[in-house]
Amino acid sequence: MSFDLAEKPTRPELFDFHGVSMTHYFTDNWENVQNFQARPDDILIATYPKAGTTWVSYILDLLYFGQTERQTSIPIYDRVPFLELILPSVFTGKDMVDDLPTSPRLIKTHLPVQFVPKSFWEQNCRIVYVARNAKDNAVSNYHFARMNSNSPEPGDWSTFLQNFMEGKVVYGSWYDHVSGWWEKKQTHSRFHYVFYEDLIKDTGQEIDRLCSFLGLTPSAEEKERVTTEVKFDNMKQNKMSNFSTLLTMNQKVSPFMRKGKVGDWKNHFTVAQHEKFDEDYKQKMKNPLLQFCTEV
Repeated sequence: MSFDLAEKPTRPELFDFHGVSMTHYFTDNWENVQNFQARPDDILIATYPKAGTTWVSYILDLLYFGQTERQTSIPIYDRVPFLELILPSVFTGKDMVDDLPTSPRLIKTHLPVQFVPKSFWEQNCRIVYVARNAKDNAVSNYHFARMNSNSPEPGDWSTFLQNFMEGKVVYGSWYDHVSGWWEKKQTHSRFHYVFYEDLIKDTGQEIDRLCSFLGLTPSAEEKERVTTEVKFDNMKQNKMSNFSTLLTMNQKVSPFMRKGKVGDWKNHFTVAQHEKFDEDYKQKMKNPLLQFCTEV
């Protein structure tokens, strides 16, 4: 499957979709996505954009399917399709999932929990949700929007940050997203909530926790191989994981895999922005149990 587009696409406009800011790339196939038929062994990898989606997708793909030819010949976005994405007259993520030959199927989504097709809950599918602290998430989203022609125009950093705080970015409010999925974890038994910062601090331990959740028992050698393979610098150099094969992304503006660090927000936020953000955060982050760290 190729993402090559003959003409440079115009940037999409943001609009309100059932209370969430979205673009047509994620809503044009809505009915088909909502009617998607999940299977009991499907694994849904859910995140707010730029929270470690590709990282966790790659970890799971290696744990399940190992170092086969697929790792060197099939890009990660084909191995773990993006369920709701549609490039009109090119492909739909839903069709890509339906065509997956693997079992289990690994499926990526950025949908807020209330938009997830109901068959995932009916089939009691396993869910892996990855959350990243809001400040680093905002910075990463900003640079991604700069280089991705399928994103709305981000404007300058201060404009983007204000929009991020107000939920006027693709997939809406970060607060609603991470909190909505956290609440779902309380009622859905097969749910694993991962913090990006924990993955950075101790990748091996987080892989152990994922294996425990998924019922996998890799050998020490296999686990070591996965841990090495998914190091940020290795993934950044790997054409099958760094999205360099997509023409919609201009990696000269900013690489898809940019820094992969905790605390890069300090290089972007002014003192005033930091203080305003923290005040806003206190108002919007209502759940005292959901705690993020912004440096490691």
